[in-house]
Amino acid sequence: MSEKFQMVAKTLQGLEDVLAEELKEIGAENIEVGCRSVSYYGTKETLYKSNFWLRTALRVLKPIYVFNARTIDEFYGNARKFDWTSVMELSHKFAVESVVNSELFPHSRYIALKLKDAIADQFRDKFGKRPFVDPKKPHITFHIHVNNDVCTVSLDSSGESLHRRGYRVAQDVAPINEVLAAGLIKLSGWNGDSVFIDPMCGSGTILIEAALIAYGIAPGIFRQHFGFENWLDFDEQLLQSIYNDDSRERHFDYLILGRDISKQAIASAMENIKESGLHKKIDLGVASIFDYNPPRVDKGVVITNPPYGERLKKEQIENFYKQLSDVFKSKYIGYDVWIISSNQEALKSFGLRPSKKINLLNGALECKYQRFSMYKGTLKSKQS
Repeated sequence: MSEKFQMVAKTLQGLEDVLAEELKEIGAENIEVGCRSVSYYGTKETLYKSNFWLRTALRVLKPIYVFNARTIDEFYGNARKFDWTSVMELSHKFAVESVVNSELFPHSRYIALKLKDAIADQFRDKFGKRPFVDPKKPHITFHIHVNNDVCTVSLDSSGESLHRRGYRVAQDVAPINEVLAAGLIKLSGWNGDSVFIDPMCGSGTILIEAALIAYGIAPGIFRQHFGFENWLDFDEQLLQSIYNDDSRERHFDYLILGRDISKQAIASAMENIKESGLHKKIDLGVASIFDYNPPRVDKGVVITNPPYGERLKKEQIENFYKQLSDVFKSKYIGYDVWIISSNQEALKSFGLRPSKKINLLNGALECKYQRFSMYKGTLKSKQS
């Protein structure tokens, strides 16, 4: 029977519950939701599947050593007690990332430096040589998390952040993070059961993530490499079996449509969609949201990330949002329209009351993610 151990998946603020649901789907156990993270237990197979299948995880850590320290000397001494040769070789280049929440250790970079010293010094004492530190292209990355006097060292199983799927070869102005895009779709409840539209699609990230969900394609399929492939216990056969398992793939009988007023944005979206191999599954076109006529359906979903107004005057952006609401009310009957925006004033001029509000972060911007349900009679009820 495979050994079970703890893992911690990192995510964006507001997506923790979505990630927990995803973890249930891959068979994770003892799931506990934290702040921007979810901890759980599973086997090596669970670890590999976490990196390959989780749409809303940024990285997956495996805690390997927990100790207490109240001074730098105590930290270094206790860090030396772990057998680092059990997780890396002398030939491996390594890096250390640190997060410190402790008055005992005010400088997180110094903590990272002392852990590097403890690891390198142990190798020097055993082999007469120190392994190289390489923060840009390490074979092994350690994460040290210090909370008061509790120090937790973890192995980073992901390597490059999991939001870097591998399909983005072109980008428009301020593209949305792939993990956030997948999270928006998951939060909407859309699961490939109706038409999907992004009428201001930019370089196509939301469309691609929607297609991956609709067709049951793993977001890790495009990745060239995961961090755990450099680990001493890497099982290539196990990873290959996960790659080759297409049991979650499925048919999708609706349309995924993307439009944007910018020819350059649509050109970028086309490049990315071709790179993802989804060019036959997504319908793209150049069109202003004010001119585009969506399919008439009983049920559909719109998810879009309109301009926030950083480069527009207050009156312009508020007028733009007012016009947006008019378009949705008149042309999108039967659709649930989801909008993410950091511009609270502009959202107030939208002219419709949201049926759901969710607080999220888009980069450093605090955003509202809101649902507007376009039932028949929405326009009449607002005009009366």
